[in-house]
Amino acid sequence: MQPKPEFGHPFLAGIEHGKREKNLPLPPTYSIVIPAYNESARLGATLQSVLSYVHSQGWDAEVIVVNDGSRDNTAEIVRSFAANDPILRLVENPGNRGKGYSVRNGMLNARGRVVLFSDADLSSPIEEAPKLFAALEDGADIAIGSRWLRAETQTQRQPLHRQIFGRIFNLLLRITLGLQFKDTQCGFKAFKQPAVQTIFPLQKIERWGFDPEILFLARKFGFKVKEVPVAWGHSGGTRINPLIDGSRMVQEMAHIRWNNIAGKYDREPASTVPIPEPLSAVRSAELKRTGSHNS
Repeated sequence: MQPKPEFGHPFLAGIEHGKREKNLPLPPTYSIVIPAYNESARLGATLQSVLSYVHSQGWDAEVIVVNDGSRDNTAEIVRSFAANDPILRLVENPGNRGKGYSVRNGMLNARGRVVLFSDADLSSPIEEAPKLFAALEDGADIAIGSRWLRAETQTQRQPLHRQIFGRIFNLLLRITLGLQFKDTQCGFKAFKQPAVQTIFPLQKIERWGFDPEILFLARKFGFKVKEVPVAWGHSGGTRINPLIDGSRMVQEMAHIRWNNIAGKYDREPASTVPIPEPLSAVRSAELKRTGSHNS
């Protein structure tokens, strides 16, 4: 039995009350969270692609960019797009805290029944999102993009040394944390809202090693995780240093084990978020409303 969510976003906590108060809008079907740090060189193109695709599909959606204390004009770019498109909003971190913190901040600010986070470089194109949503409609609680379930989906492979590091890291995850996935690190994952509200308040790791932690928590609390092959292309602008960040991620693996032993993942949250309708029912209602039959 899954634990009840710890604490809901204030908006979500009022959903039941909102059924009686007609002036309170219902949450969107989808939230798309994009963590961003000094992304001014490519964020404009990313937002253009994401927003255009969302509108072309007729999705009831919001797009959230989490600015991780950028020193460039990342925030200004988001504000300029948001001025012309109300589905986009900016969330600011209290300074530079790391990708894990940014994802957690965005996920807990997201109002959608399904919440997807994507890297700012769109290594997996936003057009791949329906594959993850379909896995959720089929019964998964969490759908994670994978570069290695079908390696032929990679449009641009990583350098050889990063592929070797990734395979070693994956083996260590299997041994240390029991995570039996081909690819834990792909920055393209989708969650139903109850999984968001259970997992992300308990997340401790704030930098690159957060993905194994959230998957460890998913397994701990009995959520069904589906690994889905997605198109993916290596981006040359990555900031991961295989030696420095790799050693830190190995240390974080040990922290996850220790946090679990120490009971830091054992809190049973209070019930504040109502269980939403099945995603398939929500999607059917959305299609009837919009007259759209796109995925």
